[in-house]
Amino acid sequence: MKAIALNIQTQKLSIEEIPEPKIQKETEVKLKMLEVGICGTDREEVAGGRAFPPAGENTLILGHESVAEVVEVGQAVRTFKKGDLAVITVRRGCGSCAPCKSGRSDFCYTGNYTERGIKGRHGFHAEYVIDEEQYLVKVPPELKLYGVLTEPMSVVEKAIDEILTIQQARLPDWRDTTLYKNKKALVAGLGPIGLLACIALRLRGFQLFGMDIVDTGTPRTKILQELGGTYIDARTTKTSDIPTKFGQIDLILEAAGVARVEFDLFSALGINGGYVLTGVPPTSSFEINGGHIVHDFVMKNQVALGSVNAGKNHWEMAVRDLTLATTKWKGSLQALITSHISPDKILEAIEHPGKDEIKTVVNWSAA
Repeated sequence: MKAIALNIQTQKLSIEEIPEPKIQKETEVKLKMLEVGICGTDREEVAGGRAFPPAGENTLILGHESVAEVVEVGQAVRTFKKGDLAVITVRRGCGSCAPCKSGRSDFCYTGNYTERGIKGRHGFHAEYVIDEEQYLVKVPPELKLYGVLTEPMSVVEKAIDEILTIQQARLPDWRDTTLYKNKKALVAGLGPIGLLACIALRLRGFQLFGMDIVDTGTPRTKILQELGGTYIDARTTKTSDIPTKFGQIDLILEAAGVARVEFDLFSALGINGGYVLTGVPPTSSFEINGGHIVHDFVMKNQVALGSVNAGKNHWEMAVRDLTLATTKWKGSLQALITSHISPDKILEAIEHPGKDEIKTVVNWSAA
């Protein structure tokens, strides 16, 4: 069968012929890949960044955003059958720390976890893939065209779940979810993660603002507006001016991955506000007004946290919210996936993303 593999020694990405996998355990499920998304992590890997093949191997099959069809199940599999649609979670726990032992490898203490298509395990850019039943999440038929968005949506779900849990624990008015319609949320960075965050926040009732550095009328701003959000052009509006222009910002979700922006966003956060960061910036040095940030952080009772990866419950939440979104904003989901390509076009798509690209998806169903 065909697979897209990155040679770690030469940094060459190519389509390889490899043996088709066979079920070895009664708890395993064999799946035919339908679609696999391309994201910033894939581009980082191809550019020489974090990409770690399985022990003793020189190549890594890429891909960690997927939707697939079940073609065979082991004898002990109970929740899946042939013909079902599924997504496969990415991270596998270290097996030794408390979070991993409890099924929350996204909070791994040791760092000895593995991740499909990233660290120590082959990914999903292949015609067929096998994994354990416990790592699969069922996808309803109506989500077939958008199930590939589940992995990035799961990252969003965890980030929002974590910040809302904290806010609900400390603030009475956050415990009544019907009051979210009175609260304002700002999403910084309108890439795939940011736009999916906009969907999740709108489903929860928040008044929505999105910030980026693209022109009004481009695909990203159109999706934001179709969701009922207000666009803020960071080139013409200072972050510190946002509260004056738009009122108290109660929640900020950062998805820009730019360190200076991440610090600047503190100036937009309101009293008792919650701020969650998901972007991973390159290391850099620059000056910040640390005294002002800390002063407001303390005096306004603000909270901030970083969030990465997701638990299986967040994957299930992602499937739920994407399914809801197909009934409310189907056009926005369609617009979010800007192109479908064949596997042989992946290198071009990774190295030369289109000007208005949001999410490019590799179509494996016809391979």
